[in-house]
Amino acid sequence: MEIINFNDVSFLYPLCKKKAIKNLNIKIYPSEFIVVCGKSGCGKSTLLRLMKQELAPDGDLLGEVLYNGLSIEELSPFVSASEIGFVHQSPEKQIVTDKVWHELAFGLESLGIDNKIIRNRVAEMASFFGIQTWFRKSIFELSGGQKQILNLASVMAMHPKVLILDEPTSQLDPIASTEFISTLRKINLELGTTIILSEHRLEEVFPIADKVLLMEEGEAEVYGTPLEVGDFLSSKYEEHPMYEGLPTAMKVYSKVCPEGDCPITVRDGKIWLTDLLGNELRIKKINSEENSYKKEPIIQIKDVWFRYSKNGNDVIRDLSLTVNKGELFAIIGGNGVGKSTLLKLITGTNRAYRGKVIINDKEIKKYKYNELFTENLCMLPQNPKALFTEVSALEELLDMVEDSKGTDDEKLNRAKDMLECLGLSHLSDMHSYDLSGGEQQRLALGKVLLLNPKILLLDEPTKGLDPFYKKVLAKIFKELQEEGVTIVMVSHDIEFCARHFDRCAMLFDGTVISEDTPRELFSSNSFYTTASNRMSKHLFKNAITCEDVIQLCEQNMIQNVMS
Repeated sequence: MEIINFNDVSFLYPLCKKKAIKNLNIKIYPSEFIVVCGKSGCGKSTLLRLMKQELAPDGDLLGEVLYNGLSIEELSPFVSASEIGFVHQSPEKQIVTDKVWHELAFGLESLGIDNKIIRNRVAEMASFFGIQTWFRKSIFELSGGQKQILNLASVMAMHPKVLILDEPTSQLDPIASTEFISTLRKINLELGTTIILSEHRLEEVFPIADKVLLMEEGEAEVYGTPLEVGDFLSSKYEEHPMYEGLPTAMKVYSKVCPEGDCPITVRDGKIWLTDLLGNELRIKKINSEENSYKKEPIIQIKDVWFRYSKNGNDVIRDLSLTVNKGELFAIIGGNGVGKSTLLKLITGTNRAYRGKVIINDKEIKKYKYNELFTENLCMLPQNPKALFTEVSALEELLDMVEDSKGTDDEKLNRAKDMLECLGLSHLSDMHSYDLSGGEQQRLALGKVLLLNPKILLLDEPTKGLDPFYKKVLAKIFKELQEEGVTIVMVSHDIEFCARHFDRCAMLFDGTVISEDTPRELFSSNSFYTTASNRMSKHLFKNAITCEDVIQLCEQNMIQNVMS
């Protein structure tokens, strides 16, 4: 018998004309690992929340969502809380106490579990998840990856039968993300817990999924095995917005030689490439391109040191960095290494106690506020909600152009044009907080862009964005670059950085440990690199994108035919 059953389910939010979920019929069986994917706003988060009584959104629900044959709405609070676990996208959204050990015990205490059982479960979960070394730490000392592992452990301490996760890796660095997904796989295999995971980054979750639900406009476009969904998307690669989200091995296979068994993992892709091309290749390298921007420094950071408190540890340590005018510059590195702190140093929000931050040949401390931020420098924070103050998406954008030159009609047209550019026109009357995570990210970016900055600082702008809107974002970046705008982006999205940025700097322990073009930087790494590079580095020297691997495969296959 199915453990979750969506029986002809439709859902409409209050004051909305368009249904978030339409005529959905899916069955999920015990111990299955289900991945839910689709464009931002396609209904993924609504779908997940409908399975959790306490998080079910307000609105009109048609049909039934059943758990073990019972309506979700009719479950007792105890059964819903203990048997159906939920992990949010943002770690901070779920944590409610100040200590690690207390957070592990909090859910069990709320259920009225006996103290002896609580102690046993807390100890067991701390051991299972490797939390022993930070068991007694304050929550505020934890990195983003540790907080998310703690959330997962706290939920698992209640021994849920179903575990629901809404884009849980969106704020994690590549290594922490891999470890988190591996932990989910371990839970599924060793405990038999049913896992339902919403995710945009499919590289790591596709290989371990039993089924994939591809959603479009609130409907189930495809519900099948990863290979079935991959075949569907590959057949429509020129038109389907989710094709770019497929694992690299599947995309290369579909473009180069779609015969035989399709590889899904990096390992299978590596074996497939070797069988296809052999080990003796004539063309092993992509010719490097010259950057179009001039090397004219616009941001200079010289020997900077920073700590948050007088007696605290240094977060930024002897860091030096130069960004050139019109450059697309990415800052990468693990959680907690100082990336966001560095952006705040550039804006002057944080002040270094040693060293200099220079913007346009002028020290940051010598700027007046209006001079620094009026059509000069602007920052998009990691949490887009920090920018929202109005009652609708359109009002949010109008707020940014209120003090600019022009008539009211011109200002309205600017706001509407930005909504159109970001693919949000149909959501103009929606409250900002009612948008999906990816839609909020796009709206926040639109607010920042309307300020016409010459230097744009972005903290995780691709977080929550589906593959289609990442392409839209990349196009916007290139257009801004052509207008002379300098973009500095902090990101965990290695694939995006590799494909679209001019240079990358990798931070570790508060300082820059390497800095180069994406091709040079990522081709020399083993973990902080792209799936394309990991899959092909035994054959090719500097292939870092899917397009690189496809190009080299085709060139070598032509050479083999000619010889």
